[in-house]
Parts: sequence; structure tokens; C-alpha cells
Amino acid sequence: MSSPALEISRGAFRRNIAAVQARIAPAALMLVMKDDAYGHGLHWSVPEAADGGVEWFGGYDVDTALRIRALTDRKVYAWATSTVEEAEAAITAGIHLGVGSAQYLGDVIDVAARTGIRADVHLKIDTGLHRNGFRPDEWADAVATARAAEERGVVRVVGVWSHLAEASDDEDDAAQRLFHDAVRRLTDAGGRPEVLHLTASAASWWRPELRGTLNRIGAFCYGIRSADGPELEGIELISRLTAPVAEIGDDHVVVGVGSFHGLPSTLCGARVATPDGLRRILSIGGGEMHVEPWAGAQTDQRVVVFGPGRDGEADATALAERIDTVGEEIITRLTPAVRRVIVD
Repeated sequence: MSSPALEISRGAFRRNIAAVQARIAPAALMLVMKDDAYGHGLHWSVPEAADGGVEWFGGYDVDTALRIRALTDRKVYAWATSTVEEAEAAITAGIHLGVGSAQYLGDVIDVAARTGIRADVHLKIDTGLHRNGFRPDEWADAVATARAAEERGVVRVVGVWSHLAEASDDEDDAAQRLFHDAVRRLTDAGGRPEVLHLTASAASWWRPELRGTLNRIGAFCYGIRSADGPELEGIELISRLTAPVAEIGDDHVVVGVGSFHGLPSTLCGARVATPDGLRRILSIGGGEMHVEPWAGAQTDQRVVVFGPGRDGEADATALAERIDTVGEEIITRLTPAVRRVIVD
């Protein structure tokens, strides 16, 4: 235990998943696992979530989705626009693809026709975020192309999806109306989408009227709340970052974690939990940070940089709020030099 460690609780992860599922029922959960399960590791979290009843996994990109596929036979979804080679790998592996452009839809149809493997696609309507997706004036052509391919047995239009801008309730309500109109136009053309997913973590939690039949939720399942957002009932951070005391100085204690481990140097001034209570970070260097001293400090002790709050330390989002970012960045930027330790 002489190096920094991210201690990850299986039990907290399972409890969070159950709390999210209960919150969004009867809609289903798509557990988002981008960035190696938000920095916690796919190798254990995928089978753990599958055992907890998760039927849908969201990998964002094809590479992550393929890694998830190697760990489970449940439904896996990749929504980042990908290369032809990536699309072929995904289709071969039975991964559902989010499609939001005419070029990508054409590529997916071509790959499916060439390989003889039907592609499962979810068509994306741009409801106002303008990140990607078919614009409303492109939707009719997208539906016609997808339905023609579906009639040929080349693709299956499994779902319709979008991203909310979450700029205001009024804008999200308008986005929902546009979304429902897109679904209606698909069904009028003979489509029979099995799943509709408009909301991610925040909207799924707080705007039940916007939920479709499937909700893409990542951060909350790992206990990471929204920046500047309230606490989440029944949800706890599943990990805590600890680091060893390396040296005792006259006016500081050296703790063995720093920017080389992925800890932002701008977190100076934040408080960490020591065996004698909270102490302020004085400076953050490459491999270490200096912390205000405490009585009885010893080199066999460990400091908690962030965690679920049981010891009074800040959670990852509280640290993120100090530097105007989001909680997942604090965790996902931790390098492999921080050991991941899975506990019950």
C-alpha cells in the first residue's frame, strides 16, 4: 500500500445500479461505461452489472463496446460515429450502432450487405443540442433509407434516440416534442422501434416525463453527481482515492500522490481527510503533495483525497467544482500509476 490507490466498492456499485433502476422503472437502464467504466475498470464492472440485472451496456465508441462484448452477452451499444472498419467489427460482434448521419448510415448499410450480417441501428434525431444526429429536415430521407434497408433484411431499426441540451426545462420540453414527432414519422413509414432513449443521467433522474423506454445513465451509477447538483438519494460514490504519507516536515506532511498520477495541480486549497481530521492541501507537485501537518503523523498512515464522505472528505464532484469541471474528470484522469483495488 505504498502507492496511491483508488479503492472501489463492488457493493456500492450494485446498490447504485439498483437505486437507479428503481428510480427510472418501468424504463430500462443502459449502463454507460465510457472511459473504462469512468476510470473504474471494465473487467470487473461489466460482469458485476450483468449479475445485477443490467440488460443494456453503452460503450460510446466501438473499441469500448468490443471490450464490453468480450465480457458479456447482453446488449451493447456504441453511438460514436465510427470508421467502416470499426462498423464492420461492431456488426460482426452484434453491437448496436447509433447512427446520426447519412454518410454513416450508408456505411453501415454497405457493411451489413457485404458481410451478410444484419446491423442493429438506432437512428438519432437532432433535437437541439447540435452535437450530431439527423436534422429535422433530413429525417424523412434517413427514415426512407433505413426502412428500405430494413425491408431488404440488411438492417433492423431497433431504436430512436437523441441528446438533450439540458439548457432549460422549456428547451427540453421542445426537444421531447420534436423527438416524439420523429418517432411518429418512423412508425408511419412502417418502422417498429423497440426502444426510445432521449435522456441521460440528469434528465432521467429528475425529469421522469422525458424518459423513454431506455435511459442512458453513467455517472450516477458510479456515485458521481452532477456538478453544482444536489445529492442523489440512495446513491454513493463507489470509489475513494487514498495515498500514503511519504515524509513528515516541520510545517507540512508529504503525501505520495500528485499531478503525475493525474491529480490536478489546481486543487491546492482543497481539504483531504487525515487520521486527525481534515487538512488543507498546500501544494501539488509531480509525484507528491504537501498537506497541512497534524499531530502524530506517521509514514504508515494514509490520507483520503476524495471518497464517499464517510470520513468527512469531499467527493469527486466537490473537488471538481473547485476547478470548474465535472466529477468524472477527477476520476477518469487518474493514471495507471494509481492502483485500482476492488473491495466488497
